[in-house]
Amino acid sequence: MSEQIINQTNDDGVTLKGGCHCGKIRFDLSISKEAAECIEVYDCNCSICTKKGILHLITSTKRFSFTGKEDLSTYTFNTGVAQHYFCSKCGICPFYIPRSNPDGYDINARCLDDFSKFKIKVIPYDGANWEQAPKLDHLSK
Repeated sequence: MSEQIINQTNDDGVTLKGGCHCGKIRFDLSISKEAAECIEVYDCNCSICTKKGILHLITSTKRFSFTGKEDLSTYTFNTGVAQHYFCSKCGICPFYIPRSNPDGYDINARCLDDFSKFKIKVIPYDGANWEQAPKLDHLSK
């Protein structure tokens, strides 16, 4: 992993940065150094994730911050629990509050700066059958 794509390093971990296409929405994500060596993401096959092409990196609110709130729009459907945020200028979904983890954030790993330089482990997730799929609530703790 290139040091150029890690904007901050400390004893506890690293801070990764990302955002939408136009730059109006920016975020910081703190993860452990170990997790940064090979980032585990989920590839969900539900209706909206398939269309968005999102690779899910779920985290707690304590490890995530963002700027550009005034440029966020929200889409909800079905139960309305998930808050699908997207940039009102460029339309990109850099993160959202997922139904599976309403106490955290789901970052679109493809929106990390220099995404292609990371080692990524993609884990299939059967979101099309969400009620029967393994729970992911531990990821936002």
